[in-house]
Amino acid sequence: MHPAPSFRQTDRERLAPLVAERGFGLIVGVDGRGASVAHAPVVLRDDRLLFHLSAANRLSRVLSAAGSALAVVSGDDAYVSPDWYAAPDQVPTWNYLSVEIEGPVSVLGREAAARLLDDLSAHFEARLAPKPPWTRAKMNPARFEALLDGITAFEMRIERLEGIAKLSQNKPRAEVEQVARHLAARPDAGSRGIAARMIRPLGPSEG
Repeated sequence: MHPAPSFRQTDRERLAPLVAERGFGLIVGVDGRGASVAHAPVVLRDDRLLFHLSAANRLSRVLSAAGSALAVVSGDDAYVSPDWYAAPDQVPTWNYLSVEIEGPVSVLGREAAARLLDDLSAHFEARLAPKPPWTRAKMNPARFEALLDGITAFEMRIERLEGIAKLSQNKPRAEVEQVARHLAARPDAGSRGIAARMIRPLGPSEG
């Protein structure tokens, strides 16, 4: 986590929407051989984070034995040029959004794992409207059961949920708006997303 208090976010109501929007994170577990990592779709449900991994992934075995994990969900990010500030003697920097979620994990049973897959598909299929949503009802049940054998689903009981919204808050407002205008003119979605956040900070009640 960035050490500057001005960038730190701890309000769950402001962080949960970013986790839901991204829906994808980096999962980290540690054992005697060191850190193991994997990317996975995630669902935030009350005080739980749910995700699944390939059963063949080493991290599945690490988490099953170690009992705790760290998940990192990253939002937009963008390079900020010193030339975009009116003030002299600035340095290059990077603006970004990120959430860290940490806590003990347990392996979900088969029925709960199936529900997790249903929740994940419903969440992301909704974004494809007006396309009729995919559901596992379209699959051969035996095929679905076979694929279910290939994953391990986990539930994390959240003990820490913190975020970083580094959006040039340490600069005067006029400078923030100037940098946001430059970022909004960039062709990449990350820069434009950060520009929008600089004008409308993270969370429904912030600003």
